[in-house]
Amino acid sequence: PPKKKDIRDYNDADMARLLEQWEKDDDIEEGDLPEHKRPPAPIDFSKIDPGKPESILKLTKKGKTLMMFVTVSGNPTEKETEEITSLWQGSLFNANYDVQRFIVGSNRAIFMLRDGGYAWEIKDFLINQERCADVTLEGQVYPGKGADGNEKVKNKTKPEKAKKKKDVEKKSDGVKEDNRATSQREEL
Repeated sequence: PPKKKDIRDYNDADMARLLEQWEKDDDIEEGDLPEHKRPPAPIDFSKIDPGKPESILKLTKKGKTLMMFVTVSGNPTEKETEEITSLWQGSLFNANYDVQRFIVGSNRAIFMLRDGGYAWEIKDFLINQERCADVTLEGQVYPGKGADGNEKVKNKTKPEKAKKKKDVEKKSDGVKEDNRATSQREEL
């Protein structure tokens, strides 16, 4: 058996071993574990509709934390964005959805959901709001009621930042711009 030491003589390694011994005998309930250590919920494949890929995402995100980005239409100040998204959060709270809200810009907010299975229902609520320009969920952008006419394209991907003028001038010699790898090599 290991030699007994006085507790005052313990160093960090001894304390770590002692903590491991205590945790080994501990019975931690599954609900108390952090989300990344919990086992994933079993997926019932009979509920999946092959015509709707969103049904698969709903089932795989159930019970997991998920974030969605919401853009407020018009040109609101940060205070207006705070007030508008606060109203939306209150409406969702009254409908028993656990949503936290974080303002990330003058017209953008993040809605964090404890249970990602409800994300598509919340997205449907948000895009029907008058001041909602768009909702970004799992990489998909869903235009809202407040979107401009040129933005109303269902499920478009997030637009890239505007290209610099010199990049546009380089590509203006007839080369088609896309995301595919080409066999031609371009010199920079």
